[in-house]
Amino acid sequence: MGEGDPRGRHQGVMTAPAATSSHVADHYARGGLTAAIRDGLTQMGRSERTVTADDLAQVDEFHIGGRTSTEALAHQLRLAPADRVLDIGCGLGGPARFIAARYGCHVTGVDLTPDYVEAGNVLCGWLALGHRVSLHHGDALSLPFADGTFTAAHMLHVGMNIADKVTLFAEAARVLRAGAQFGVFDVMRTADGELPYPLPWATTADANSVAKPADYHTALIAAGFEIMSARDRRTFALDYFKQQSARMASVDGPSPLGLHTLMGERRRDQVRNMSESIAAGRIAPFEIIARKQ
Repeated sequence: MGEGDPRGRHQGVMTAPAATSSHVADHYARGGLTAAIRDGLTQMGRSERTVTADDLAQVDEFHIGGRTSTEALAHQLRLAPADRVLDIGCGLGGPARFIAARYGCHVTGVDLTPDYVEAGNVLCGWLALGHRVSLHHGDALSLPFADGTFTAAHMLHVGMNIADKVTLFAEAARVLRAGAQFGVFDVMRTADGELPYPLPWATTADANSVAKPADYHTALIAAGFEIMSARDRRTFALDYFKQQSARMASVDGPSPLGLHTLMGERRRDQVRNMSESIAAGRIAPFEIIARKQ
């Protein structure tokens, strides 16, 4: 999570004004992140030598549904060891590491937030995945890769920070080979109505670029993708929030690692506002599988 662009309208796709890239990076910035994760592991009785991917899942799967959502999206991409996969807005690299370990392929991640990229590469080393996962600082609207580099791509909870979705998907198409699958899992606008702030991806309305599913479809098709499937994950999200609330009520205090490790005390208000808006029907997570023609 963590890409941005200042533009708000392009080639017929209507979106709200967005913050600049630097503002988006500042929203997610978290100094001392590697040390904070190491401290959390110590509280769990783990170290960088004994840590597992499951230990990190609460902090490095920064999207609704966590690991379950990553598994569901990756399964539909039909990945194989020979694939070279791009993770757009990779954050700490949790989905990238999961996919590399599960499917044996190489995954390259790109994210706008230096703190996440730096810590994420350290985590790759802890899990002995540095040879198959590489995370890079960069902008999704100007990807630092050659045409046709990748055989598959995905992005999870990224588009809410990017107003110019036409350029976003055009860049994804540029670096993908013909026939490549592209999985998108984003929160999208489902009804009119004001959203409460802060949200996990935006502190104020001017940083919010949530768009309708139809806008995603239009931008993907304009970029040369064919829509293979799409599904509303609202019910899944509400069940997930219910389970999370029950789990938190059953323990004394927050877990050593979690979204609070990334976002601090603001995390509580962000998640509450998001879940209430989903329950009210104003937004919902959607999943799209597209194929480059």
